Amino acid sequence: MSSFEIRKVGGRIGAEVLGVDLGTGLTDSVFDRIHEAFLDHKVLFFRDQDITDEAQLEFAARFGPLTQKHPMMRTVDGAPQVIPIDGEDQRANHWHTDISFTQAPSLGTTLRAMVLPPYGGDTMVANAAAGYKDLPKELREIADKLWAVHTNRAEQPKLGTERGEEVRKAFMAKRFEAAHPVVRVHPESGEPSLFLGGFAQRFVGMTARESQGLLDVLQSYVRRPENTARWTWRVGDVLIFDNRATQHYAVNDYDDHKRVLHRVSITGDVPVGLDGRTSYVIEDGEGE
Repeated sequence: MSSFEIRKVGGRIGAEVLGVDLGTGLTDSVFDRIHEAFLDHKVLFFRDQDITDEAQLEFAARFGPLTQKHPMMRTVDGAPQVIPIDGEDQRANHWHTDISFTQAPSLGTTLRAMVLPPYGGDTMVANAAAGYKDLPKELREIADKLWAVHTNRAEQPKLGTERGEEVRKAFMAKRFEAAHPVVRVHPESGEPSLFLGGFAQRFVGMTARESQGLLDVLQSYVRRPENTARWTWRVGDVLIFDNRATQHYAVNDYDDHKRVLHRVSITGDVPVGLDGRTSYVIEDGEGE
């Protein structure tokens, strides 16, 4: 472990962890450094990890309790905590924060590359805390007071295939909606960030039409190129991003080729705004 190193991949977001084998387990001292880097850099990348689903679950569980099962998505047989992200099912080529349409979105998400196309299929991650810092003072004062309604019935791409349409319909079969502060305070670092993404469809007290312009403006600060990291996968690569301070985007530029990642998520807490108020449920999927 003497070669253990954390190397930044960008000035504002992302670091690669070198000299660590996630298949052998992590000592407490090594994990403490990784966890500190996770908070600092928002997304960590691990190259060429030859690990199993069990090892991925063990690694994710070091950060907190694992999410037992996604409310809509299919899981690996016998492993309900592992979701196969298959390009034949869906292609999440929109900026989003995982399950932000629930009251307590994921703390973080790990992804592991299983099958990759010959080109394309990168994953992009954006630093929402840096986006907030970039806001002009006048715009920040507006954002500080806003709440947004997040729903699963938003920005689900249409693949034009029978299998893709089945998955899309299943994802939106029940309505989930939650209201979150637009500026969320990170529960560990205390850092404020813009808590938005594609599932955020309107501001509380406004219609979708009234909200769209300002949503687009705020989002533009998060997804500035200097606030993003882009990862070109190799089979076996693992990444973990902090869902409380990032958004991510799966680049759909690999035509009809196969792309499969295994996803394991960590259970999150209820977001808190600058004024101390917490997120609340509007619809929980039980009413339909």
